[in-house]
Amino acid sequence: MIDLYASPTPNVLKVRIMLEEVGLPYRLLPINVWKGDQFTDAFKALNPNSKVPVIVDADAEGGPCPVFESAAILIYLAEKTGRFLPAAGRARTQVLQWLLFQAANQGPASGQLVHFQRYAGPGNDYSLSRYKTEVKRLYDVLEGRLSGTPYLAGEDYSIADMAALPWVLLFDRMFSEAIPFLKLDGDGGTALARWVSRCRQRPAVERAIALHAELKSDMPTATEDDRDRFFGRGAYAAR
Repeated sequence: MIDLYASPTPNVLKVRIMLEEVGLPYRLLPINVWKGDQFTDAFKALNPNSKVPVIVDADAEGGPCPVFESAAILIYLAEKTGRFLPAAGRARTQVLQWLLFQAANQGPASGQLVHFQRYAGPGNDYSLSRYKTEVKRLYDVLEGRLSGTPYLAGEDYSIADMAALPWVLLFDRMFSEAIPFLKLDGDGGTALARWVSRCRQRPAVERAIALHAELKSDMPTATEDDRDRFFGRGAYAAR
């Protein structure tokens, strides 16, 4: 059994897609990040970085194995099951480089864009412009890559696609009216939109998206102090 410590974020959705794809039994353990569950000693024993997702594989050789960082979790599950990550050679390198492109570029820039678009308030025009411009550049990279290949790593669907898809879906849903380049072309006129449609034709992807939508955010009940702690501002800011 896999325990998945989760909140309703794109990074958690990556892992849910993989778990649905490989059919491993798992149990969802919601973490209220707005109330600071991720900063408890018990959670930090699993992930010293105080972030979700985290998995604990109870069936791992040598005893329960905790894994944090979504890309590392995807690699772990791929190697455990022998699926969605080639064992060696150029094909493996292709998957890993696009997985790390997502983890090192698309994910962090997207997270910053969410923050400055939705949470930072007035007076952050430069920061918002900076991350909007960077996300647009990264979308152009994805569009260019997918114009020549059906999936990010080549001909085959992989953990690289599972990693990149949730952020694209989130932005289409949340910000496409305010930031038009984030809107997916419903007619499939872009390579990115065709890739999204291709991925969503997979039953496991649709199952994971539907299940993930049932996990609701605790943000509406967060106090101002809760929000300050989450964002590292106010009394929680570095001095």
